[in-house]
Amino acid sequence: MAAPKNNALSAAEAKAAAAKMHRRSRSGCFTCRLRRKKCEEGKPACKACSHLGLRCDYKRPMWWSNGEQRRHQKEVIKNIIKKTQLSKKATQPPTASNMNSPPSLCHSVPTSAEVYPEPFSRAPSEGSPYSAGCDYPYVTSEGYFAMPPPPQPMVAHPQYPMFSPYEVDIKTERQIFINGEQTRKDSTISTFSTYQPPPMPNGMSGYPADSWVQQDYFESQSESFTEEPVDFNFFEFPHGPITPDHETVINVDDCDKYLLTHFFDKVLKLIFPILDANQHGSARADVILPALESNKAYLHCCLSIAATHMKAAEGRSGEQIDNDIVRHRYAAISELCEALGRDENHSQILEATLGMIFFQCSVGRADDALPDIPWHQHFQAGISLVNKLDLPNALMDLRASGHPQPPFNMALASWIDILGATMIGRLPTWADTYRELNMSGKSAGLAELMGCEDNIMFLISEIACLDVQKAEGINEVVLCKYVEVLANEIGMTEPPHGTVQTCFSTTGAIRPKQLSINITAVFRVAARIYLCSLVPGYEPRQPSICHLVSQFSELVNFIPAGPEGFDRSLAWPLLIAGTASVAASPFRSMFDERCKRLGDAADFGSFGRVRGLLADIWQINDSASARREFQGVRWRDVTLQKKWDYLLI
Repeated sequence: MAAPKNNALSAAEAKAAAAKMHRRSRSGCFTCRLRRKKCEEGKPACKACSHLGLRCDYKRPMWWSNGEQRRHQKEVIKNIIKKTQLSKKATQPPTASNMNSPPSLCHSVPTSAEVYPEPFSRAPSEGSPYSAGCDYPYVTSEGYFAMPPPPQPMVAHPQYPMFSPYEVDIKTERQIFINGEQTRKDSTISTFSTYQPPPMPNGMSGYPADSWVQQDYFESQSESFTEEPVDFNFFEFPHGPITPDHETVINVDDCDKYLLTHFFDKVLKLIFPILDANQHGSARADVILPALESNKAYLHCCLSIAATHMKAAEGRSGEQIDNDIVRHRYAAISELCEALGRDENHSQILEATLGMIFFQCSVGRADDALPDIPWHQHFQAGISLVNKLDLPNALMDLRASGHPQPPFNMALASWIDILGATMIGRLPTWADTYRELNMSGKSAGLAELMGCEDNIMFLISEIACLDVQKAEGINEVVLCKYVEVLANEIGMTEPPHGTVQTCFSTTGAIRPKQLSINITAVFRVAARIYLCSLVPGYEPRQPSICHLVSQFSELVNFIPAGPEGFDRSLAWPLLIAGTASVAASPFRSMFDERCKRLGDAADFGSFGRVRGLLADIWQINDSASARREFQGVRWRDVTLQKKWDYLLI
């Protein structure tokens, strides 16, 4: 009986000796150390942390020195990567937005006695809401928003089937002819997942022995993610479906070929990044190429945008590039005027008009001095065309209107309308339509187009209406009541804890629906900050605002950064949260880090304009704070002072 004991002892000693011989890396990130995983030590973030959407710390973080905090951090990471069971699907509760709808803010505002019979009283604050990374010396004042918003009933997001172990690559090709000559031949490979195993060499299906596919599938069980179905027919695009063998023919002059090439090579990937992530190249195949082929105004708009991007991103300067920008810009306007005079092809006119408004958000620098027409003047023509095509009513009742899917141009117009209204302090044009859509739980396609779910965008429309009512002198008691109701409405949309997680699958591919959930979470916090800024006596250094800005800074970490990331899709929430950030706020370090990762691209487009605007706001507010003047300046005041007419979306 002694022999087994000695064998066991020798085995234990051998294991201990092997452990002593193993030399652990001391230069890996602390997240990988906590997970006991080998760190690839990439900079600025290792691959493991990038794929999981985790913060990659090579410097010793605060939680590392505390055992309790370390255990909590490990639990957070486990929640991000834990397996979703097929048998434990979350059930979707009734839509909460219908239960407590705020009164309409689009027209006249009723008195407080008509809407709320009981008087409104402000509750005193209790305690400090600061997070660990946002500790400011401030004496809490009385006010409704002196504490963080209370927890609200949470709306569960449905889970999706488990990540499929096999992938199938499908290759498609597209050719482009200019003046009858083939200039481009693009190949696109789309990857689709399936549960069906690949055929074995003998032609029979099954799991091949010792296959890397089988090994990868079973290894992925420890960190498996959901598979997300793609609806390629979600939108009704302005152009009909193109046959697979269709050859795109775009006619341009020889002197403009370099602009068209630049547009395809450099600009196209900047336009509709969320739509492309959702529908795998749909922006190119269903929106851009058909319009370039058949819509002259749209073509001139894109050539002008290409010249603008070339000037901003590549440092092109001189009379020729400026002439190209202006020449094609006004050629597009001339084409639009002629089409309007003929009063035909309204869908094409709307398409080009929205393109002239939206594409400018992706290119150009803040200090561009070339003459141009303000975006909201173009949008007035767009509003008339949208109403003439009856797209709002088509969106309300798709079946009765004969539209099988939400019209793409209406979704784009709604995006511009809602966030553009906050830029210039006006009511959203179709605020009543958004409100009815929200109450009936219908979609305008905003999540698929720009990432934020429709219900949050509709609530931002309501907040923009309240912003206008405040400027017109609404009673403060009624104002605070509206703020309270809208705050509760935002709370109703809060997802369960742990819903925001990495948007990468184990293969490193983007999970579009998870990306939308993460972007919606960022927009939701920005909407809260925007709403809080309307409360009388608002100051950015209030504890509740600091808490919200800190929360915003953490949520942004779940959205991919860098040139291939989605920072450019966050211009509006970054502006709102950045305006509310004080000198010691974690937002500023987060924003600076993401600007560095974005590189030169951080200096142009809406992101570059937000960056410049925030720099001016921080300079003004920090100087005022040093003089103990804590009210702060609003971003719209700065844009009016500097005569900046930006659409920051």
